[in-house]
Amino acid sequence: MKYNVKKQDFQASKDLNLADCATFPDQPLDKKDAKKQLKKVRKDLADFQARMYAHDRHAVLVCFQGMDTAGKDSLIREVFEDFNVRGVTQHSFKVPTELERSHGYLWRHYVALPSKGHFGIFNRTHYENVLVTRVHPSYLLAENLPDFNEPADATEEFWQMRFEQINNFEKELVQNGTFIFKFFLHLGKEEQKNRLLRRLRLPEKNWKFSAGDLDERKLWDKYQFCYEQAIKHTSKDHAPWYVIPADDKPMARLIVAEILNQSLQEKTYIQPPRLDQDTSSRIHEFIDQLENE
Repeated sequence: MKYNVKKQDFQASKDLNLADCATFPDQPLDKKDAKKQLKKVRKDLADFQARMYAHDRHAVLVCFQGMDTAGKDSLIREVFEDFNVRGVTQHSFKVPTELERSHGYLWRHYVALPSKGHFGIFNRTHYENVLVTRVHPSYLLAENLPDFNEPADATEEFWQMRFEQINNFEKELVQNGTFIFKFFLHLGKEEQKNRLLRRLRLPEKNWKFSAGDLDERKLWDKYQFCYEQAIKHTSKDHAPWYVIPADDKPMARLIVAEILNQSLQEKTYIQPPRLDQDTSSRIHEFIDQLENE
């Protein structure tokens, strides 16, 4: 059995309402079938990676956001398992360091961008600057922004300015050859509860739990609002957001992989460079030389 993914079904629109978006996929495959389909798709992705590495004119930036326990880490591990390690880098952005805060908030993301021929994965991304900071505007005080003296200065106008800055940042990347994909792993509140309980009940999972997870969970509705606003204002044709139902981990991985693969395989012009005419005409000569050593 195969699960047919239509990427347009998951692409966010300007009138996005997260409350209307499913957190569990329609007609999901069982775990075994989902893993089998994923195995084939990630091989196709790895083949594209090899071609793009040789082509050396484009990069791919894949961004993942989601509530705690949404499954970002395991999804990245499973979807990109077959990639050549020299062609992919992953960055997980935590609380900014003192050095990072001394620059504009996008600086640390600029320096982590993938170079031509490479995939870059952002596990938590530049969108933290319109999500966590919007839920906790007091965090912005550490940025020493001009004319920002108290949390109340984080007005609607301030957030619209940041959306515009992020849109300009991504537009610049696309204009210089980077393909951008942004995935929001849409987790249900009840499923998050179950996953947090699993972390607490299984000793080998305890290390993943933080008491702060429960504090953030109390702000669930506020986070959902901030995600919805960020996605609505920054989902563009050149840098789309996809809302992925995340309650079923194997299916979330498969849907993300299929969307990436469908989009990238359309770029048929990305091929390894051809050998120069002289070298090409002498291939049999080189083969004979090696075979007769």
